[in-house]
Amino acid sequence: MSGSEIREAFLKYFERHGHTRVRSSSLVPGDDPTLLFTNAGMVQFKGVFLGEERREYTRATTCQKCVRAGGKHNDLENVGRTGRHHTFFEMLGNFSFGDYFKADAIAFAWELLTKDFGLPRDRLWATVFTDDDDAFKLWKRVAGLRDDRILRLGEEDNFWAMGDTGPCGPCSEIHFHQGDHLPCAEAAAGRSCLGPACECDRWLEIWNLVFMQFARDASGALTPLPKPSIDTGMGLERMAAVLQGKLSNFDTDLLRPLIDRVASLVGRPYGATAENDVSMRVVADHARASAFLIADGVTPSNEWRGYVLRRIMRRAMRHGRMLGLHEPFLWRAVEWVGQIMAPAYPELSAEMPRVQHAVRAEEERFAETLDVGIEKIREYIETHARDRERVVDGRFLFILYDTHGFPTDLAQEVFADAGFAVSDVSMREFEAEMARQRARARAGAGFGEGAGGSEAAALQLLTSLPDTEFLGYDTLTAPARILAIVVDGRRKAEIVEGEEAELILDRTPLYAESGGQQGDTGSITGREGQARVLDTQKRGTGLFVHRVKVTRGGLREGEEVAASVESPRRLGLALHHTGTHLLHAALRRVLGTHATQAGSLVAPGRLRFDFSHGQQVKDREIEQIEDLVNEKVRENIVVNPFWTELDAALKMGALAMFGEKYGQRVRVVRIGDFSTELCGGTHLDQTGQIGLFKVIDEGAVASGVRRIEAVTGAPALQYVGQEEAALREAAGILKIAPLEVPKRLQKLLDEQRTLEKQRSALEARLARSRAEELVASARTVNGVTVVAARVDGLDAEALRVLADTVRDRLGSGVVAAGTVADDKVSLVVTVSKDLTHRFNAGKLIQPVARMTGGGGGGRPDLAQAGGRDPAKLDDALALVYDLIAGSK
Repeated sequence: MSGSEIREAFLKYFERHGHTRVRSSSLVPGDDPTLLFTNAGMVQFKGVFLGEERREYTRATTCQKCVRAGGKHNDLENVGRTGRHHTFFEMLGNFSFGDYFKADAIAFAWELLTKDFGLPRDRLWATVFTDDDDAFKLWKRVAGLRDDRILRLGEEDNFWAMGDTGPCGPCSEIHFHQGDHLPCAEAAAGRSCLGPACECDRWLEIWNLVFMQFARDASGALTPLPKPSIDTGMGLERMAAVLQGKLSNFDTDLLRPLIDRVASLVGRPYGATAENDVSMRVVADHARASAFLIADGVTPSNEWRGYVLRRIMRRAMRHGRMLGLHEPFLWRAVEWVGQIMAPAYPELSAEMPRVQHAVRAEEERFAETLDVGIEKIREYIETHARDRERVVDGRFLFILYDTHGFPTDLAQEVFADAGFAVSDVSMREFEAEMARQRARARAGAGFGEGAGGSEAAALQLLTSLPDTEFLGYDTLTAPARILAIVVDGRRKAEIVEGEEAELILDRTPLYAESGGQQGDTGSITGREGQARVLDTQKRGTGLFVHRVKVTRGGLREGEEVAASVESPRRLGLALHHTGTHLLHAALRRVLGTHATQAGSLVAPGRLRFDFSHGQQVKDREIEQIEDLVNEKVRENIVVNPFWTELDAALKMGALAMFGEKYGQRVRVVRIGDFSTELCGGTHLDQTGQIGLFKVIDEGAVASGVRRIEAVTGAPALQYVGQEEAALREAAGILKIAPLEVPKRLQKLLDEQRTLEKQRSALEARLARSRAEELVASARTVNGVTVVAARVDGLDAEALRVLADTVRDRLGSGVVAAGTVADDKVSLVVTVSKDLTHRFNAGKLIQPVARMTGGGGGGRPDLAQAGGRDPAKLDDALALVYDLIAGSK
């Protein structure tokens, strides 16, 4: 069976057994900002397992995109060196949300493996958690396994958890015996192989059945979940290796075609040398991870998810260089990934232009990184050339790696060529810095932290409540009943004037914050009291929580009330939400389809839209975008929201929002043939209600991500009015007509540039004159010509030019110059090339700068510094002569 056939056979098997096929969620967890990447099939169902979220089904099956390259589940360093580790992989899974439990999970797994996939029964073994007698008995009864083919293992092997906190439970793994002909360390030592508990390649774990029974909080306490559930995970790549008779996942049809293309590009066959094979596997695996992560909205950067993506990409690029690929190549490899994987993941094809653009830009940037790293190493070598022991400081290696992205093993090669050693001590220093960095990262990356707090206790009480019925698409006022009142994490029967609380109603017209749109404000009025709604938020997918402050009387649980939306604010939200959809469509038409949403904010008075784009949006492009949006505003197009099936919506070209999770039925907002998006937000009836759309700012958010801020309606008119007032004020100052301001400003700037050139020429003549004076004042100290002088009236750059000029006039010598401007000291020290082996400008300037209350540094031949005490400048410059005199 091919990988695609295995994927489809798995999903169809569980569909036949009452499971709903659910699309893979994004690699960026939509509801969990603490989780680095989606690393298991159950991530999108976490809220269901915790009882915080309800779905229209109780059985599900998925093929989930996963990445493990950071945090607890991190396979990055092993990738390429083994046949089974990957950064990106596909996880097949079946799930039960309080429906079936252990017996059916084991029965399904055994039938699929032995009947549908045809695996030999005698090559399958099982493991169970130490005290899970139920699972042990089920494997004997359902599969007919003997006692000696069911191993009891401890928590490390057979108790599964998403992270330090969150859903967890005992698990049972199914292992496939690949053959006793494979090497085993135990057998080589004269002992018996440990079977599935052994670390050798004779045994391969192919399926993990997790019996999800508990939620673990930050204290480590286990709380039973509302209903015991099932979460299973089968790696598609591993199953493909088993069914295709391969010992390495990289030899399956899921990865080998990609490796063969890399080998063709390199011009060397795969399998010729172990070293090259590792690099080819790294490139193939990392190309898959890069393609899927960028397609899901991650961009390479120096922060969190973007940082991990950058590490993955640069590791692939480095291995490409080791294969002799010195020109950009990874952008081609991600295209090959798209060609291979698009049948299963069509979104990859749609996003491929953006993916390739991001990868190509990162490759070119990494080439610059290599240049910067080599220069930093050269400076280090020059600085430490006279060291008795030529051993590299491990902390310097860490700075190279962490700050500049320079690979450590490549740094070792460069240092070795220069006669420097990276010792065991160096690497221990490096690893210590890495450990401190990982500790800092882990400190902010717990899964579901705080789950044991009072808020979680309150939510546990609310899990029995029905989903809130949202009426706000059709009305701004509605009768409702108070289902629950929560104050400081505790449920209360009543609240009175002055108190703040969270109210849950059975129905509401108030929109809960979602999809970038802020929550509604308004009021809740009962017979004996009234509360102001300060905000409306969602818990799970269906519970609306109203944060209120009682302004009169009191409110009681169970009371019938009237809920109302603050209508002017809702109108502002609708104006800017519809404007956001028009902006998104205009961006894709003007800049290209790679300009996809990467985040948004819809507020009553403005909108903010983040999108993928590798360069600044030009002024003329901003004008085109504004013109296109306002053209659609003038056309007064009907805004048509409707409900349909998710697959049907995607087939009609509806755009899905970055990081959002969708059910089987979705709401689509269509604006003529100009825009179609999945959206649950509130909108206008027609585009003409916007009146005017105006971009007020554009800038960068991260590498490859831009941000546009804009206003619509009355705020847009107000902004244009402010711009006109500023223009009229500038015209009044210049005493010209407003439309003449640009021309007059250009004339003034041209005149200013002419004057600056004249001033520069005068300063150059003055510097040459002063240079002659300084050369004449030179002293010979310790056999070296030295000039140390104060020169007022120059800025830091002019001071440097003057020092360089004096040094060149001397031919050989040391020059130190200082000046004061705005009560701040500027210093420069320059050393001629023939003397840098004796005097290092970067070291000379440090004690001089310290005397003025400052600091600085630089290269051996040139250094600059600043200080805060002008009164000490003369003494500091005099110190230069002493430093030269005391040098050997």
